[in-house]
Amino acid sequence: MRVVRTVEQLRETLEYMRQGGHTPVGFVPTMGFLHEGHASLLRKAAEMSNTVVMSIFVNPLQFGPNEDFEAYPRDERRDLELAEREGADIVFIPSVEEMYPQPTRTQVTVSSLTTQLCGASRPGHFDGVTTVVSKLFNMVQPDYAFFGLKDAQQVAVLRRMVSDLNMNVQIVACPIVREADGLALSSRNVYLSAEERSQALVLSHSLREAREAIQTGQVRTAAEVRGLLVSVIESSPLAVIDYAEILSFPELEPLDQGISLNEAPGEIIMALAVKFGRTRLIDNNVFIPKEVAVLV
Repeated sequence: MRVVRTVEQLRETLEYMRQGGHTPVGFVPTMGFLHEGHASLLRKAAEMSNTVVMSIFVNPLQFGPNEDFEAYPRDERRDLELAEREGADIVFIPSVEEMYPQPTRTQVTVSSLTTQLCGASRPGHFDGVTTVVSKLFNMVQPDYAFFGLKDAQQVAVLRRMVSDLNMNVQIVACPIVREADGLALSSRNVYLSAEERSQALVLSHSLREAREAIQTGQVRTAAEVRGLLVSVIESSPLAVIDYAEILSFPELEPLDQGISLNEAPGEIIMALAVKFGRTRLIDNNVFIPKEVAVLV
């Protein structure tokens, strides 16, 4: 495994790999503090690619003024051990100065998709994501890029960016990885106290209860599903709901609250963002209403 810290080193190493026939190239962008969710992305990348590149970069552009950029957990040594164990060939760890050597006056913005969900409560967040991912795609020139569905809105936004800008990369969405008790893996889980960690299980519980209620016909409309999600989450005293929404996917358009979900075309997402103390967690289910048994 090769660790590189400059764009020049990255490009030289990738050129060497490509000249040796080590294509296609798979890319896993991360902010580090890796867990099993990231490991699953690396394994999928290794399955589909002959060269696996992972980046570790905590991107300041996607953090708001009152968010946790400075406190975001970092552990480079541990990250590199996991990356090597899971088959990464190149790990790119740039500094902020390497990524942004001068003030950034160019932004990549995906409209509409970024006004819902996390985009509504974190203004500018997705502009930071799309800008840095565009830069990384230009540096790596991957054939495939792998992202977890835990942040399904990010997947939808990046797929639209790639399509709109004719980028020659395929976005591969990978399933949410959970702890044995159902909590979606997140680098931010380390912020949770023991009691917050216990109560955070209400996210996956609410999604499961909503799924079962849809399957049995107890709830039929988007309004009824949202009401059930909110009711279950509010049973947790520490939970403060940022959003609980039912939207079309990947368009992220609001649904008619009164019509039956079975009349909605295509896929639907039940998306949650809930705070426990100072920690904001997200979770979701994406499904086809008429095939609710295939929820992921």
